[in-house]
Amino acid sequence: MIESEELEPRTVAHRWHVLDRIRLSRRAALRGFGATAPMIGLALHEMQWGHAHDATPVGDVTMDAAGLVDIGGRSLYLTCAGSGGPTVVLVSGYRDTSDVWTVDLSEQTPARTMVMPAVASFTRVCAYDRPGTATSTGDIDFISRSDAIPQPRTLPDVVEELHALVHASGIATPFVLSAHSLGGAAARLYASTYPDDVSGMVLVDAYSEFIETLMTPEQWESLVTFNAGLGTDTVVPIPDYGDLETIPYGSANPALRDATDQSPLREMPLAVLAHGVPFDIDEPPEGFTPTELEGFLTRSNEYQATLVPDTRYLVGETSGHYIQQDQPELVIEAIRQVVTGVREPETWTSLDSCCGS
Repeated sequence: MIESEELEPRTVAHRWHVLDRIRLSRRAALRGFGATAPMIGLALHEMQWGHAHDATPVGDVTMDAAGLVDIGGRSLYLTCAGSGGPTVVLVSGYRDTSDVWTVDLSEQTPARTMVMPAVASFTRVCAYDRPGTATSTGDIDFISRSDAIPQPRTLPDVVEELHALVHASGIATPFVLSAHSLGGAAARLYASTYPDDVSGMVLVDAYSEFIETLMTPEQWESLVTFNAGLGTDTVVPIPDYGDLETIPYGSANPALRDATDQSPLREMPLAVLAHGVPFDIDEPPEGFTPTELEGFLTRSNEYQATLVPDTRYLVGETSGHYIQQDQPELVIEAIRQVVTGVREPETWTSLDSCCGS
């Protein structure tokens, strides 16, 4: 169960070089760690660490459970809010804390309702920090509150960790997974590995192994080399914490292919959201044009919309890779429709597309 005591905010006083998330169109000021769907466009950036988050309410919703959960020898930070079922479990992308679902990282005025507080208004919702993750507004940096572990690790490691968290914390099953970027690949692998735990899914510009099959071997090797050169595969120490999350680019593809072949997703309400604003890449990997790379990403998202019948697919026309930040209302509505589809299965096939016009 979640330990209820308040956690002290973590402060890091000195500066260090870290991997900076790709600059997203319309949010060039949004800084942090992480990776895009293809994990492209990372660069080194020097940041000043400030106060990490604490277990205080987010938005207008009181996080009625927030703290550390012992999963056997180490602990993960989990926060839950709302009531009702099915529970929605939010899975962040590569190197991102759960703050991407709760905090408006672009600090817009007027304040917007972000995904987790909105979902808590109609069902139970939980989010957690994977070890080694961090997120930034540019002024404030949120470091994972979960125990650090040695990196690198694998996507199956992420799946087993989430499974341990679900059962140690008492999250009700089956639940809906809403997952972003590489977290989407973890959600799919989780649903194939533990099918009885998952009743619905929302994939938010999720990484897919299918992108490799679209390319020539030379193009794929170029993309892998490009990402490695930018540091996505490099273990970086976070001062006063431990290793930055590191899962080598493309390393999850064999496990995802095996899962798709041996234990395909059960039929369930599934919504797939894709970015509409192209990635801002100064120099694409060798052997690609920016337009060609975007085409691969589009087809990779479309492939995920074929995983189960009656999947709802929508492009966030004004969104970059972080749709939950650019157009949180789309992710909120997608989750709402999937939750409704789980509660009332007959409603799922009555609509042609996800999330309205």
